[in-house]
Amino acid sequence: MEKFTVLKGVAAPLPVMNVDTDMLIPKQFLKTIGREGLGKSLFYEHRFKPDGSENPDFVLNKAPYRQARILVARDNFGCGSSREHAPWALEDFGIRCIIAPSFADIFYNNCFMNGMLPIKLPAEQVDLLLAEADGAAFTIDLPNQKILRPNGESIPFEIDPFFKTCLVEGLDEVALTLQKSPFIRDFEAKQRASQPWLWR
Repeated sequence: MEKFTVLKGVAAPLPVMNVDTDMLIPKQFLKTIGREGLGKSLFYEHRFKPDGSENPDFVLNKAPYRQARILVARDNFGCGSSREHAPWALEDFGIRCIIAPSFADIFYNNCFMNGMLPIKLPAEQVDLLLAEADGAAFTIDLPNQKILRPNGESIPFEIDPFFKTCLVEGLDEVALTLQKSPFIRDFEAKQRASQPWLWR
């Protein structure tokens, strides 16, 4: 998993509540377990018209938000089904940080395990960032837990220390398990000796 330390990029404003996982990536695009290529289907029903042409009114179809690395949204982001394809699609599009007042629990946890940073802020601070997301660059400094605004001022944010370590060190669930390899090998060796029938 790619490490997350300091992220600088354009923030796209999406002042919408209850952005659910079907809005993030509709069900017809869930036929793959591969993560690559899902970005083109992100917000599909909002980015594209029924004839397949782009919707020029949707924020991610506008310059400079086509290159957005950060998304600023409203309450309850990522609600709906627990599909892991939702953070996969965001990450494949290029978005690695989402700022909102609240997130659905499963989506929130899925973000961390896929190298993305969801940041919870009070609604009034989110409103401030939405107003400032006019194409200027924001900087997300995870080690110091602060958002650097375009005017140079910063906003601190809280994060669970375990999740912070996972992102900064680039550790997903597999990598976390592999850190315990010596203990796993020791357990297996003892089990082979005491219960050999389990290994036949």
